[in-house]
Amino acid sequence: MFELTNEVLISLLTLTLMEIVLGIDNIIFIAILVARLLEHQQGKIRNLGIGLALLIRVLLLFSISWIMTLKEPLFSVLTKSFSGRDLILLGGGLFLIAKSTFEIHHKVEGDPEHALPDDAKSKAKVSPGAMLAQILVLDIVFSLDSVITAVGMVSHVGIMVTAMVISMVVMLLSAGSISSFVEKHPTIKILALSFLILIGVMLVAESMGQHVSKGYIYFAMAFSLGVETLNIRYRTKQNSRKA
Repeated sequence: MFELTNEVLISLLTLTLMEIVLGIDNIIFIAILVARLLEHQQGKIRNLGIGLALLIRVLLLFSISWIMTLKEPLFSVLTKSFSGRDLILLGGGLFLIAKSTFEIHHKVEGDPEHALPDDAKSKAKVSPGAMLAQILVLDIVFSLDSVITAVGMVSHVGIMVTAMVISMVVMLLSAGSISSFVEKHPTIKILALSFLILIGVMLVAESMGQHVSKGYIYFAMAFSLGVETLNIRYRTKQNSRKA
């Protein structure tokens, strides 16, 4: 274990907040995925997905030496060398782009059978096992990013594990509310999917050696969410006046 000094507490608080921020996009995408399941299946699969995310993060933490080897070049294409980490980020980025684009298409211009994901008949066709497999792929991608961030910020594994457990508890407690909010407001869902495409593009860029500051992306997300929240309040007020 570690001694609770002021320095350790500050490191723990900072890392916990960082892990919560990094986990928001994970939660949003899980919420969007499980919305395609029957209502009685959603909570179980959502919590199982978050639990798997924590397990993967802890396992990766205790495999730090292996994670470091992921930075070693495996092969080269033209002048670009690709490491294991690059391939994971590339695959995860392409998965996010493809899946988010697919979800937007079904939400906006999909055929009648799929354009209504809230319909019980279409939801019954979605396999919980297949959905969990998609969440697992997502967890691996975001966990790698989370663990690399933790290793860069803190040197004590105990602090990292504690921060991740706390952040996952926060995610479990807030996942239901976030899912309900996203499901209740279709425009928020489209906005969230659009940002997941942006995150996917960022992951692909990172895999190609082009660093993109996450601060820009999170600022854009926060600003757009703030504007959309004002739009929601405006529409609610207008509807109440008409009523």
